[in-house]
Amino acid sequence: MSMPSSSPPATAAPYVVEDCGDALQVLSDGTIVRSAPPPAPVPEDGRVDWKDALYDAGRGLGLRMYRPRRRDVTDTGEEEEKLPVLVYFHGGGFCVGSCSWPKTHAVCVRLAAELPALVLSFDYRLAPEHRLPAAHEDAARALLWLRDQLIAPFDNTWLAESADSRRVFVSGVSAGGSLAHHMAVQFGTAGLEPGANVVGYILLMPGLFSAEPTRSELDTPETAFLTQEMFDRFFRLGMPAGATRDHPLVNPFAPESPSLEAVCVGRMLVVAAERDFFRDRNVEYAERMKAMGKDVELVVFAGQEHGFFGMDPASDADLQLVRVIRRFVGRQGNGNSDEV
Repeated sequence: MSMPSSSPPATAAPYVVEDCGDALQVLSDGTIVRSAPPPAPVPEDGRVDWKDALYDAGRGLGLRMYRPRRRDVTDTGEEEEKLPVLVYFHGGGFCVGSCSWPKTHAVCVRLAAELPALVLSFDYRLAPEHRLPAAHEDAARALLWLRDQLIAPFDNTWLAESADSRRVFVSGVSAGGSLAHHMAVQFGTAGLEPGANVVGYILLMPGLFSAEPTRSELDTPETAFLTQEMFDRFFRLGMPAGATRDHPLVNPFAPESPSLEAVCVGRMLVVAAERDFFRDRNVEYAERMKAMGKDVELVVFAGQEHGFFGMDPASDADLQLVRVIRRFVGRQGNGNSDEV
């Protein structure tokens, strides 16, 4: 007597367990789904040339380089003055973002044209495929690549022709601002010599936090660009397993964080936004660094949210921020605090 055949039990279809919008989703079976951002061409205004390159071929990590279009000097026979070098690390909670994303590209075009500067926008490995400290390792590798290129540029004619190795600045926004802090701790001003002299660090709304919530975190509305829910999601996806919010990777003043007293960071610019989730952290960071005797300039942008730079290029806030960065790149002396 034959037994009736039975079908194997139906397997539930994978479902979304972590949703970071269109850019990133994590499914219940561990699948990670990434979507390319919709095309949003940035109009070329004739002021800047740009090109892509690799700084870590083994990992497929690249950068986008921007150089103000060279003026015609054939009539005078004079050489063009070399430009400061601005390293830029994008934001995205260590989970999303790229140097090729339209907003990042537009910001770097503007900085290259209006500072002016040779801007190098570096990609780094993203979580959850590569949890921290992968991004920090890549940021350090990027700076060491820059150092080596400035010593012997090989076929990198842009660096050979245009880079002033005595004026290197390391910057980043949000997660990239946190990377800039860690690069300041790791390299300071002399850690990339003899190839590169790092003059200063620029932290734009850096992603810093701790276990104790601040007033700006508690008061952030659900309609904000960066909310508590979004922050929690990026934290779960990006941090090492079991990490707390006092992990040294995200809290520079945590009990296990290295002392910053003896670190020579050169000049530092910290930009905060009044309506930002991270506002209080950013202000505290700048004040505590200044209390240690660091040369820190703090600028708070009234009425602005997290990541405002590049949201509306024609806005007064964007115009003022470019002016602040340009002044910082060109200034000498001690920093101060201000509100714009």
